Amino acid sequence: MRRDVFQAIADPTRREIINMLAKKELNLNAVADNFSISRPAISKHIKILTECGLVVIKQQGRERYCRAELKKLKEVAEWTERYKEFWNQKLDALGSFLENEQAK
Repeated sequence: MRRDVFQAIADPTRREIINMLAKKELNLNAVADNFSISRPAISKHIKILTECGLVVIKQQGRERYCRAELKKLKEVAEWTERYKEFWNQKLDALGSFLENEQAK
């Protein structure tokens, strides 16, 4: 199944994994050590992040190292930017309405 970036970042555990890997490349055990859930659960989260292109896994000897591939988050940033403009306009209109109501 091909997943998209929005599915991947919907889960708080996956967001935290991305945050960790954005700072430093880690092996799977080091990632799992930061969570109170099972290693198989972390592996599943890593698999989802890999399927959507947010994490790349590199084999070095017996270890598998994960690194964040943050270019894919640009898609999310562009999508949210459209709605930022929309909500700014709506909130500005609400502010004007409330000011007019208070002036009455």
